[in-house]
Amino acid sequence: MVEELAQADAAGAACVDEAAWALADDELIAALDAAHRVEQRLAAVTLALVREVDGRGTAVAQGASSTAVWLRERLRLTVPAARRLVDLAARVDRAPTAVRDALAAGAVSVEQVRVIADTVATVKTAAGPEVADKAVGVLVEWAGQFDPMLLRRLGTRILDHVAPDVADAAARAALDAEAARAARDRHLTISEQTNGRLRLTGTLDAEAAALLRAAIDPLSTPAGPDDDRCAGQRRHDALADVCRLALRTGELPENGGDSAQVVVTTSYDGLTRHLSAGTLDIGLRLTAETVRRLACDATILPTVLGGAGQVLDVGRQRRLITGPLRRALVLRDRGCAFPGCDRPPRWCDAHHIHRWADGGPTNLDNAVLLCGHHHRHLHHSAWTVRLGDDNHPEFIPPAWLDPDQLPRRNHYHRRT
Repeated sequence: MVEELAQADAAGAACVDEAAWALADDELIAALDAAHRVEQRLAAVTLALVREVDGRGTAVAQGASSTAVWLRERLRLTVPAARRLVDLAARVDRAPTAVRDALAAGAVSVEQVRVIADTVATVKTAAGPEVADKAVGVLVEWAGQFDPMLLRRLGTRILDHVAPDVADAAARAALDAEAARAARDRHLTISEQTNGRLRLTGTLDAEAAALLRAAIDPLSTPAGPDDDRCAGQRRHDALADVCRLALRTGELPENGGDSAQVVVTTSYDGLTRHLSAGTLDIGLRLTAETVRRLACDATILPTVLGGAGQVLDVGRQRRLITGPLRRALVLRDRGCAFPGCDRPPRWCDAHHIHRWADGGPTNLDNAVLLCGHHHRHLHHSAWTVRLGDDNHPEFIPPAWLDPDQLPRRNHYHRRT
């Protein structure tokens, strides 16, 4: 398979070098159809490989928390895209043979396969496997004419064509299935952009959407005739207000050993002179003006940093890695320190490099920040961790994974 894929890669590279402008109209259209067909066939191969990787547990064996996280690192995908790939691979694996054959032949797209798989599952529940088999043939035929959105809409009445005697009952089942899909597909993605900004994307179910509107709408009305903010800016400011109100209640659960809080790092001299920018515990930079505003009602904890950014003193040491010591650990590691992990500090535990039960001290030189998965993984695998020459953690992989056992570091968190 590797040799055949290499030949396909070479053929694709040769096509890239061809001049599309030189093609006649009929050749241009034929080439586009062929390229799309090849793309779907390669997608079928990719999904089969992803399914095998997931089924074998290859990703977890190599230290990743899931196949999706491993694909993000391996293929440089976003986590949501990697999760969709794993999910679709599982669906295609469970899909009827006719659907897999259609994808392998380039007759349907991966998104159409997702729609067909969902529709067939609903039909099978409502009318049994024989009717579901009939539905597959109709849906594959429709996929040659309609895009995924229209195909899903037509699929809601598929039983009118293949089993009209049970169509009404199936329509109710389809509504129930759609509600289940809405619950399954709910998600919120927070993506870091340049200059410390975040992009929010996601899909809310009906209940969460109603709650959001109830909280946001009253706060996003224009403040007066001089309010020149656009609607999107007003909703942005309203969401920030809702978060501030939630933090002020004092009723949010503890997260990572501390109560819910916003941690900003800045210099004391710069703060007193109203000149210094700041850094959040997740690595985002804040302007001096924002730091001054947050400092109006903040608790200030003095921390001494060395020239390379090492934390030298954060007050009284405690037996547990909490309070000032944990905040120092957050300042140093910025999140889970395991290579390839992007979990933020609030999702992490503090791990003793040399076990406390074996006499290891509770101090910054013997601690590392790890998410729950990698904390467990480190305790039950051959990976080891140590502090490098610059006092930042580095991880030694097991010999079976890397015979040279070269130290690895996390590059997802910003260093200062």
